[in-house]
Amino acid sequence: MKQHKRMLAVLSSAVMMLCSVPAVPAGAAEIAHDPNRNVQEEGVGNPFGFGERILPEGATVEELRAANHALTVQQVKYMLYKEIDEHWDLITVRFGQREREKVYALFLGIGTLESTIGGNGNGADWETAYEQGFGVSSAHAYGTLQTAVTAFRDPGTSFMQEADVPELEWYDLTKENFYDGIISNHMGLRKIIHFIRSAIEEYNLSGWQVVRGALKGHNTGWAYLIEDEGYYKNYPDEGAALAQWYYENGHLYDNVFTWTGAEAAQEQRAGHPWTDWWYDQEPSLAEITPAETTQPQETTTVPADQNLIGDVDLSGRVELADAVLLVQALTAQTALTEAQGAQADMNSDRKINGADLTLLKRLLLNG
Repeated sequence: MKQHKRMLAVLSSAVMMLCSVPAVPAGAAEIAHDPNRNVQEEGVGNPFGFGERILPEGATVEELRAANHALTVQQVKYMLYKEIDEHWDLITVRFGQREREKVYALFLGIGTLESTIGGNGNGADWETAYEQGFGVSSAHAYGTLQTAVTAFRDPGTSFMQEADVPELEWYDLTKENFYDGIISNHMGLRKIIHFIRSAIEEYNLSGWQVVRGALKGHNTGWAYLIEDEGYYKNYPDEGAALAQWYYENGHLYDNVFTWTGAEAAQEQRAGHPWTDWWYDQEPSLAEITPAETTQPQETTTVPADQNLIGDVDLSGRVELADAVLLVQALTAQTALTEAQGAQADMNSDRKINGADLTLLKRLLLNG
């Protein structure tokens, strides 16, 4: 079973790398999600088929980093949106923002501050303050949001525990979790919500100052206001200006990125993005009752006399060979017949893409 998982991890990594090269020039990528979706109500729908991890459990750190490294700017953006969409009911209350695309943009601003959304050529494979060794420095961070080891459970007795976000899963500090780009995003979101709570409960901040203070906390470890307004100009306010730039210039879904301090966002810096653009309603620590969401259903084996979804090679069994064949089809190494395509369409959306591979991997891992 362990070898089975490793093979699936390697397959996933190969698909991510081979599929990550844009089919059009950088910056000109078409939106990846269905343009008919109501993004405000439904989110973008995870068009790249990201799972709860960048690769299945059992993948090595080297495999994880290779998969993160291969992501395009566009994929890095959609990987952030996947996490936002999964927890939208919580986010809209905690951040005090009802417009989903503004939250998308805010996280692009944060990602630009920390890693330039993969535009540095490393995808989501970006690590800082690692020189002292794994987990030693409170600044040791990884991924698009540069999520520090302090966000994880049990980072060590020298770090303060961020245990006050019960709504979100709290991953243990292991190398396999730390270097997974999707888990890193999840823990970055968790960390910012931790500082939203701190800004409200410990420092009595309100309105847009809550999120502003939370971004300060994400960067420094403390969410309180300070007298030096110049500090906010250099991090929280810069992040908000960059966010406004992505939003107003239509760069939420393409391969376009900018740099911290770049001239491109000078117009947004000249105003006050928190009051002019971001602020919507009061951030709240109210209890969340999540609305029902539609999740992809796990595919299960059906009787032998019926079509066996996932049996891509039509062998009568769903096995690793089916995932290999699907990978080859997704990377244009082979073409599926009509019958094979019907078995590969795991979610019955009449398209064969990474989402189907994700569901097939789940079926194989749980089988």
